[in-house]
Amino acid sequence: KIFNAESPLLQRSRSPSGSAQKQLDEADLFMDLIKDVANELDIDVLCHKILVNVCLLTSADRGSLFLAKGIPPNRYLQAKLFDVTRDTELTDALKTARSQEIKIPFGVGVAGLAAQTKYPINIKNAYADPRFNSEIDARTGYKTELILCMPICNYEGDVVGVAQIINKTDGSKEFSPRDVEVFRRYLTFCGIGIQNAQLFESSVLEYKRNQILLALARSIFEEQSNLECLVTKIMTEARELLKCERCAVFISDTDHCESSHLERIVQRPGGQKSAMPALPPPAPTRFHTLFELGAHQSRTTLTPRHDYKSTLASIALAVAQSNKSLNISDVADWRRENGMNVADVDDAATVRTMLCMPIVNANKDVIGVAQLINKENGCQFTEGDISIFEAFAIFCGLGIHNTQMYENACKLMAKQKVLCRWILSVKKNYRPVKYHNWRHALNVAQTMFAMLKTGKMERFMSDLEILGLLVACLCHDLDHRGTNNAFQTKTESPLAILYSTSTMEHHHFDQCVMILNSESNNIFQALSPVDYKDVMRVVETAILSTDLAMYFKKRAKFHELVENGEFDWQMLCGMMMTACDVSAIAKPWEVQHKVAKLVADEFFDQGDLEKLQLNQQPIAMMDREKKDELPQMQVGFIDMICLPLYKVLSDTFPWIQPLYTGTMDNRQRWQDLAEKINVRGGKLAGKRETAGAGEEEHRGQRQPPHHAAAGGAAAQGQAQGQALPHVVTVEPQLGQPE
Repeated sequence: KIFNAESPLLQRSRSPSGSAQKQLDEADLFMDLIKDVANELDIDVLCHKILVNVCLLTSADRGSLFLAKGIPPNRYLQAKLFDVTRDTELTDALKTARSQEIKIPFGVGVAGLAAQTKYPINIKNAYADPRFNSEIDARTGYKTELILCMPICNYEGDVVGVAQIINKTDGSKEFSPRDVEVFRRYLTFCGIGIQNAQLFESSVLEYKRNQILLALARSIFEEQSNLECLVTKIMTEARELLKCERCAVFISDTDHCESSHLERIVQRPGGQKSAMPALPPPAPTRFHTLFELGAHQSRTTLTPRHDYKSTLASIALAVAQSNKSLNISDVADWRRENGMNVADVDDAATVRTMLCMPIVNANKDVIGVAQLINKENGCQFTEGDISIFEAFAIFCGLGIHNTQMYENACKLMAKQKVLCRWILSVKKNYRPVKYHNWRHALNVAQTMFAMLKTGKMERFMSDLEILGLLVACLCHDLDHRGTNNAFQTKTESPLAILYSTSTMEHHHFDQCVMILNSESNNIFQALSPVDYKDVMRVVETAILSTDLAMYFKKRAKFHELVENGEFDWQMLCGMMMTACDVSAIAKPWEVQHKVAKLVADEFFDQGDLEKLQLNQQPIAMMDREKKDELPQMQVGFIDMICLPLYKVLSDTFPWIQPLYTGTMDNRQRWQDLAEKINVRGGKLAGKRETAGAGEEEHRGQRQPPHHAAAGGAAAQGQAQGQALPHVVTVEPQLGQPE
């Protein structure tokens, strides 16, 4: 006969009948038993056959078989079948073994010592041997007198199990050397059979596992829009495969973890400044959602800061904090060992065994905890269960992470049409001035994005704050007229009358609010009232911070706080906005040169307006007649505003260093241009002095005075013409800005 997995289990578990055995001599019986064992690949059936056949060969009363588990140095023996006689049915033997759940470490007791030494142990008087444990006899009422214990090894010589037979049925007072030899010879073949059966069992489990994981993967990719549906699918698959009564999944409160980290670094808007320790302690783990799947129903518990007095939550908390799995054979003992003496009416009476595992995302951050509760057979969860559950946890982490990202996107961002309409409305509300146009707003937003991602500033911000900052960057110069706050005040414009301070910045924010309140333009419509209020406060704070007057007012205080290791959220937000607003100064030289030209042209246009409308002399940076001083003015702008800001930010947050480095490189470029202009200006001044001396010598010559004036003007124009190419005409011609 060959192995047939579909044949009845009871039929396959039987050895040759007694009448058939009498017709066979010892050698034929031995070979028949070996063939019987060699063709069996079901580990339970195989172990039962081994014990029954061993009892027949040695006239033993009963036997037990232990399989080796674990890895060195923590190997142990687990009873596969216990106290099996020649007449014991397989189902009864399995039931007895599972109810006993006997585990013996290597080197402990008779069986453990045989496994460790790999030598047989033959005991003639069990109660006289100190290695014998009489607890089983006391519990069952059976008296053990003789013991023969033999290790079972595979072809590599590794112990895969231990077989133990007890007492003789033929009246003998010991197991004879012949019994030992027959036992050894038979178990040699049995070791190969056990290993084959274990390999077959592993392959079957692996096949089932792969099928389940494939089904799970399909479920994950089919359902990524609703977290509850996804987790319910995962728990259903896990419970059916691993045969447990209940499943539970705790979802970590990531917002709390982020905010706790932020509160140790910076403060929320409106809060007091807080100190930043050198090595802040880790944020406490909290859960906000519990998904639970029972035998007949499922439930989802949404609770702020889940009750840690419950058994499930306490174990989940321990696993999340350690980021290590827990396989608990007795939950009641675990509660006592961990000081949980308070009665838990929800879980304590029903939770017996548990397998608990952390769920991590791609960054290895714990985003939840998964639990399997109460193995159906009453035993502890096995190593195979742990292996399969680890794969479940990986898929669970992938699915939960993706679904949370999708839900956050839906929560923080409006529908695509609303978003597109809002962006187009913002773009349309920028005037076609030379610099403060839509292109500038887009560049500022891109720099903020780079600071948040590449500069890693996002770790200090919540999702709402990040959203508010990006919106503020896009809207921070809405309806800019190409003139600054001082011009609005000088001309007594309606905006200056409406806003006494930060005139244009208040107008930009009002324009932002107006667009958001326009029909089908509110990208914040999906937010709760509290979140809406918070994000609008961030937008307002950020836009008002782009007023350089505010920067100068707060810069010294910000430096002082940094030196003391303290931060204020509003101040940090303002400094980041200023850093983004002037970030063109840190871009590659080709870009910086072009942007400086656009800024200068816009300033010169304002200077022209001041001359024509107000009859006032503009400041140097807005005076078109002093455009040859642009490089030196750029150096002053960098030294006064940009370098101090980027220096303190990069010293505190090293990932922002590229902004400081780029600014230093451009400063050197502008300084070189300024020096060249000064040198050429000096040469021209010398020529003018020489020309003046010549005129004194030839005063008597008859030349009209206006010729000399024309020559001086020409020389001045020449000086300007020589200086300008280094600033203006060397650069490529620019197209019209958007």
